[in-house]
Amino acid sequence: MCYNPQLIQQKRKMRRMFLVFSRLNSILLLTVFSLTFSLFVSAQETPKKEEPKKEEPKKEETKKEEKLAAQTNVDLTKNLTAEGVAESVVLIYGGLVGRNSLNQIRKTTFERGKMTIANDDGSVDNATYQRWIVRGESLDKEKNRFEQEFPNTKFSLIYDGAKTFGIYNNTIFTPREAALNSFQHQIWHGLEALLRYKENGAKIELAGKDKLMNVEYYILNVTDKENRKTKFYISVKSLRVMMLEYEENGVKYKRKFYNYNYSQGTLVPYQTVLWANDKQVEEINIMTITFGQKIEDTLFAGNAPN
Repeated sequence: MCYNPQLIQQKRKMRRMFLVFSRLNSILLLTVFSLTFSLFVSAQETPKKEEPKKEEPKKEETKKEEKLAAQTNVDLTKNLTAEGVAESVVLIYGGLVGRNSLNQIRKTTFERGKMTIANDDGSVDNATYQRWIVRGESLDKEKNRFEQEFPNTKFSLIYDGAKTFGIYNNTIFTPREAALNSFQHQIWHGLEALLRYKENGAKIELAGKDKLMNVEYYILNVTDKENRKTKFYISVKSLRVMMLEYEENGVKYKRKFYNYNYSQGTLVPYQTVLWANDKQVEEINIMTITFGQKIEDTLFAGNAPN
């Protein structure tokens, strides 16, 4: 066996490099492990810190929903009276402000829409309409003009606070009985008969509750000073009038209210449908309605242009 110093030095050099590499590899593995563990711990801890932040808004939203529900759903079980139901309805229609809001906002009304009328002979007429109202101290002192435009004719029906008449081509005329009754029924047997029962000097009577199509209603009878009677079906849940009934000259009428929405802070049904002895005879759809605009008194005069 021969002695080779150069070979021995080369082997020692390779051994030192191996040891250095092994140490670096160990440090690298330890660093990677440490970083991985840190990220793992951070990932586990982060949701725990955010959980309370996510829960707090939910609690606040729940409180807001409960508060809103308390405002819009009036509990009448403890004191169920005719006046309690009527005043709760007035409160809801006045945007939770009530009678004062209705009196201030609805000093005047201008309304545009479309209507469909079913005639006795089975024919159907379609028309557009405009309505102007100047609010009075009570319904019998209110001014109301209802202008209807059919494909072949245009006329207005007017209640000036004392009498009802028609205008056609700037000439006063006596309306047909069907048209006159329809116009007057909208005034005396409409929502305002309930919303303004105090101003009208009307009597109210609570006839208990009834359930129709799984909907529970308060039944409220309103009788005005002229002994005109209207029965209102008021949703127990929402305190909105969903239907009313009345009878005139042996005919039983039923009017239903749909598509409720708020206009200038007051509640308005944008669709109404009228039945006479279970036959649909009229449908009115409001397109636009505004309150508080100036309306000239000349619109309600006998010489008012049509």
